[in-house]
Amino acid sequence: MTRGRLPMTAAAAAVLSIALAAPIAAAPQVPSPPPTAPTVDPAMTRTGLVDRVRLDDQRERLSIASASMRRVITVEVLHGSGSGPRPTLYLLDGVDGDPTSAWLTKGKAAEFFADKPVDVVLPGGGTGSMYSDWDRHDSALGLNRWETFLTAELPPIVESLLRSDGVRAIAGVSMGAQAAMMLAQRHRGMYRAVAGMSGCYSTSDPLGHAVTAITVASRGGDPTNLWGPPGSQEWVDHDSLLGAEALRGTAIYLSAATGIPTSADLLAVARAPSVPDALAEAGGGAALESGSRSCTEQMANRLNELRIPATVEYEPHGVHAWSDFQAQLPKSWNVLSRALEIPKAQ
Repeated sequence: MTRGRLPMTAAAAAVLSIALAAPIAAAPQVPSPPPTAPTVDPAMTRTGLVDRVRLDDQRERLSIASASMRRVITVEVLHGSGSGPRPTLYLLDGVDGDPTSAWLTKGKAAEFFADKPVDVVLPGGGTGSMYSDWDRHDSALGLNRWETFLTAELPPIVESLLRSDGVRAIAGVSMGAQAAMMLAQRHRGMYRAVAGMSGCYSTSDPLGHAVTAITVASRGGDPTNLWGPPGSQEWVDHDSLLGAEALRGTAIYLSAATGIPTSADLLAVARAPSVPDALAEAGGGAALESGSRSCTEQMANRLNELRIPATVEYEPHGVHAWSDFQAQLPKSWNVLSRALEIPKAQ
């Protein structure tokens, strides 16, 4: 199902050339120091649970040793309602990749999922990583083997602890949207459903390469450390438009807005400590979301060409900000919950 389709324009494509694919609400108002690469522990050669801390009745924090990334990864879990085995939703953050997912600190995921019979897994610390396995260690972003961690190392541990029913979905916003689609495409059948909110999905065409490279570089990383030089086979292999056939049989949700601010966006500007700074951020959020809209249309068109069903929501208003991402989450849940066979009322 596609709603409100707009043609992709050269102007929208130009907007993408400056896009960082990051939620504007998280953008600093002053220059940030370069990121410090996570420390690599050569002795960490086994994957396993290091620590488990219950934060409240719904939420706990897991510390998991990753043999692939040679460090401990923090993962937060929202326990679903009800008893008995439940499905698992992996929910990916945007480019900032804070130690605690912005879905919890800004996206109100805990509140939304409080009454849902699904366990939600939220990894932290994926800053600028594309949640991918990198070709080389990066001086700014460290050793990244996120695809291995998310698909091979993490699920056996967390799903065993949760007594999962073995049914999974994956979703993400911005950089996390692109990664969720890549993982679903590259691991066919692993997820019943995938949701991408305000993301971009190509990597090998000039525009897709530019967006991905800028996303990585925006957090100090070297894009050639990701998948090698432009035009390499890995850039092609991670392109969800080219690999879209592998999504057949997976429930798909895509959404993006226009970049036109909502009333809530304008009220947030008016209430900001510095209205000029808030206006600058809102302008960046408008450009980012306009670019995401073009990317989403591109992916929707590709799925339509292949006659692969997808639910696509084009919001008439909204910018690249967490207040607007919150509005996308319930709509994505309509698709995810059906695929996870959760009754509609929950």
